[in-house]
Amino acid sequence: MKPYIVIVHKDENSAYGMTFPDAPGCFSAADEIDDLFAMAGEALELWAEGMREDGLPIPEPRDFETLRADAGWGGRFADAEIAIAVEAPWAPPRQAAERFSPSSSPRSAKG
Repeated sequence: MKPYIVIVHKDENSAYGMTFPDAPGCFSAADEIDDLFAMAGEALELWAEGMREDGLPIPEPRDFETLRADAGWGGRFADAEIAIAVEAPWAPPRQAAERFSPSSSPRSAKG
């Protein structure tokens, strides 16, 4: 599953505000930039829980370039402090790539 893109805004003397283009009605805030990912993950989890309780489907996240091209969201990236990508808390964890050693690969016995 693709991660959810989060648009982060920051006004002077305010917390970081987060909007989730592919999670309608989901929003969050964080006082410190270091807390963005934790707060975004928590917001997504609570939003998805509410969607399930209401019997509503959870929309699939779009990639960054698709969102930037979206007429309703594209302009919001220009004013953003940053944009982050957050894995859905309910998604299976991604596996790290396996290490490949050319010397341990099977070789063809053809001569």
